[in-house]
Amino acid sequence: MKKSFPKIRSDKHAEELLESDMSEFLSKKNFKKVSFEFLPKDKKVNLRFSDSLLVAIKKEAKKLSIPYQKFIRQILEREVL
Repeated sequence: MKKSFPKIRSDKHAEELLESDMSEFLSKKNFKKVSFEFLPKDKKVNLRFSDSLLVAIKKEAKKLSIPYQKFIRQILEREVL
C-alpha cells in the first residue's frame, strides 16, 4: 500500500525527503500535473466570445483548477507553438 505524500515543513525537510527512497509515495493521487510558463506576457489581446463559449471555457478551466485566461492561453500555445 502506498503512503500519502507528507507535507513539507521546511527546506531541510524537503532535502531529507529527496535524499530518501521515495518509491513508497509513487501513486497518481500524490502528484498533480503542472505547467510552467517561462515566457513573459507582455502583449495584450482583446477577444469577444459568445456567452455559451465563455461559460464552457470557464467550466473546463475550473475542472483543471486554473484561471480561465490561462486555460485559453494554454489551448492557443498547444495549437500554435
